[in-house]
Amino acid sequence: MKYNLFEEVVLREDIANKRLQKGDVATIVDYHKGSSCEDGYSLEIFNALGKTIAIVTVSESSICSFSEDDIFNIRHLKAA
Repeated sequence: MKYNLFEEVVLREDIANKRLQKGDVATIVDYHKGSSCEDGYSLEIFNALGKTIAIVTVSESSICSFSEDDIFNIRHLKAA
């Protein structure tokens, strides 16, 4: 397991059906060991007020840790 439960991570790709974009911040809520495929994680994504807006399951390669050069930014969630 590369990431810890409840660690904040960054999406490396868009998840269009949930209106999420590359660079959005998510919290790891579960780990899924891949038996014949890549490991995965369930993520919870919150809005700026702390309300859950999505829960998704992604492969490990779809997320990354924060880096020193990252900054937070606010964007509006696009309508479906």
